[in-house]
Amino acid sequence: MKILISNDDGYQAPGIVALHAALTSIEGVEAEVVAPEHNNSAKSNALTLHSPLYVHRGANGFRYVNGTPADCVHIAMTGLLGYRPDLVVSGINNGANMGDDTIYSGTVGAAMEGYLFGVPAIAFSQVQRDWVELQAAAQKAKQIVQQMLQQQLVGQAPWLLNVNIPNLPLEQMGGVKLCRLGRRHSAEPVITQVSPRGETMYWIGSAGAAKDDAEGTDFHATAQGHVSMTPLKVDLTDHEHLVYWAQTASRLDGSAGARAAA
Repeated sequence: MKILISNDDGYQAPGIVALHAALTSIEGVEAEVVAPEHNNSAKSNALTLHSPLYVHRGANGFRYVNGTPADCVHIAMTGLLGYRPDLVVSGINNGANMGDDTIYSGTVGAAMEGYLFGVPAIAFSQVQRDWVELQAAAQKAKQIVQQMLQQQLVGQAPWLLNVNIPNLPLEQMGGVKLCRLGRRHSAEPVITQVSPRGETMYWIGSAGAAKDDAEGTDFHATAQGHVSMTPLKVDLTDHEHLVYWAQTASRLDGSAGARAAA
């Protein structure tokens, strides 16, 4: 069983070091790291198209790339590894990726890149920052991967899971809860400062508080001490409103035809 590990915090981040150690302790598993050189949080699925990418091997044995999380998985899958991994695992992220966070998350973006190549993938994050109880989170990630292997879910049709682990000792964690994504309020206002040259600088504000944290959401599950697990998909089509927009599209098509005839 071959696992490709990546993240968005960088190849030296404690989260990826702990994850690699945990997964390689599973009998019969080989895990290789290809991760960003530096922190690439909130890079989502971005690919680097207008500058070259370089791969180096760090002192810890991990390979790192001067690009985004998606870059790392993409080049690994398209030639760097020389083989097709059975599973792509991203994380463990320094902080939650719940609700709207998943749209921006480089951790999720790395896992999604594996999924787009037809490989099952999991994104792991800790709910709170600063790596508190990181070893417990790594053991929980190991348990989840082991369960996927035992249930023979790896090597079948691709799937994409987003997992958030509370910062608790392993014995205090609740069970895994299957959840839908919650929602956040709008982000905090942009922060402005004046540079030494007198220019105005803008810093993106903090993420908003939870807006939809009702029972059944990832926010609610982790607040109760559970591990949240959310299956994700890439299809962004608004299937519910296709009929509505079909009427609008037909009117637009008719208007275009009328203009062409004139």
